[in-house]
Amino acid sequence: MIRPIRARLSATAPLALMLATPALAQTAPSEAGQTRNPANPTVSSYPNAAAGDGATTNGFNLSRWAEDWRVMRDPAKRDDFIDRLKFLPIDDDGDVYLTLSGELRARVNLTTNPNLREAEAQRQDINRIFLGADLHVGPHLRFFGEVAHGGISGRNLGVPAATLRNDVVFQQYFAEASAEVGGIDVGARYGRQEFTDGPNLLVSQRDNNTIRYTLNGLRLWARGAKVRVDLFDLKPTQYGDLGTEDDVIDPARRFSGVTMGFVLPKTWFGKSSLYLDPFVWRRRNDVGAWGGRIGPAERFYAGARLWGDAGRFNIDWSVNHQWGTYIDQEIDAWHAFIAQTYRLGKGPTSPRIGVHFDYASGGGGYGDGKLRNAYAPFGNNIYYSYQLYLTPSNLIALAPNFTFSPVKKLRVTAEYQLAWRDNVRDAVYRANGQPFAGTQNVADAKIADVARLQAVWSITPRLSVTGRYEHLAAGPSLTKAGYASSDFLAGWVSFRF
Repeated sequence: MIRPIRARLSATAPLALMLATPALAQTAPSEAGQTRNPANPTVSSYPNAAAGDGATTNGFNLSRWAEDWRVMRDPAKRDDFIDRLKFLPIDDDGDVYLTLSGELRARVNLTTNPNLREAEAQRQDINRIFLGADLHVGPHLRFFGEVAHGGISGRNLGVPAATLRNDVVFQQYFAEASAEVGGIDVGARYGRQEFTDGPNLLVSQRDNNTIRYTLNGLRLWARGAKVRVDLFDLKPTQYGDLGTEDDVIDPARRFSGVTMGFVLPKTWFGKSSLYLDPFVWRRRNDVGAWGGRIGPAERFYAGARLWGDAGRFNIDWSVNHQWGTYIDQEIDAWHAFIAQTYRLGKGPTSPRIGVHFDYASGGGGYGDGKLRNAYAPFGNNIYYSYQLYLTPSNLIALAPNFTFSPVKKLRVTAEYQLAWRDNVRDAVYRANGQPFAGTQNVADAKIADVARLQAVWSITPRLSVTGRYEHLAAGPSLTKAGYASSDFLAGWVSFRF
């Protein structure tokens, strides 16, 4: 038995070294990943779906390290050669094994009046390649690595961000150890990783980008049957657009804190699966920018998220208060995100009607009084506009929506959103946090009406086609500052394994 183990380890040693060495070399000091499914689930484990790693559907998760493919140990469960890649044993017992993952995505974006200025339309032809490897060394130790490439061509591109054009990047690499202590699952992860343990509008891996949002540092967790706690201290990755050498840890920003989780009684509202996740975070930024000023910012967050299913209702409610300092200003800001849908039929694919109401306080961005502009650390950047023209700072939004499946495996969502400013003496802000210049001098509150349509055709669990359309009808907050309406059309094919 020893000889076969040595032979297999020799064959995989270079990969294991690639995965393990960068993770251990990171300096300790974040989207939505969270701690992985435990290697040996027990009856005392916190529900996997609420452990802070995002949703897993048909075995797949946006954060690929959150997937558990041990079922592929059994040859009878495999349908093709790709299934074999999900469980590659390295020792005879299968306790040491490798899981491979990847994604190929080809996408086209068309935008009229880019940047909401009357101009020739922009076309972006985008490709994404991800390759990942998850090495499990027994039930308590693992090493994960993911390499990514992002390419872009087209018309009127300007200067593409490094999250759209990047020759090659070590997108994630970390080492992780876990154990069970007194019926509690505990673990630690160190290295470059996605972080999404919180409201999606505050922390997200930003899958809309070609290259995902990642952070570097330490994450610790403990999970019981009904309660969990997650502590972290992370610094963002600052991407270059060439090779791996220019993708570095951002020295100016740091994100740390604690997120907890509580499983609420299933008897509430008849039959429910509800969770309450309170959190206290701190974000430090030495180069914070508001109103043309650049200086140090320290912002604290205290809030909670209530989410899950209650009968036919699905809810996702969160509120947080923000305080701290920016240069010589005191920070005093609020977020409230209230989203809910109602399933019209009994089946999981039945049509749903819903509405979300969102409030992000505003004011003080140009130095007058307290800084009341709310700020999301690295939240979902397309929730309010596929074109990235709105963000939860100085924003009030109301959006009814309807989701249905006209044919099997096709899911369509239509939404109409109305958006206003909370404070007309402050600007309208884009998803990257930058203001639409001049809007702070317009007295009207209405920003825009945004009509959106999305269709997702899930051909197989691995292959999907997505289409999106958006019309942003600019309101007086924008038009009186010289901005125009815009249309956006996007489509892409994604294959993952």
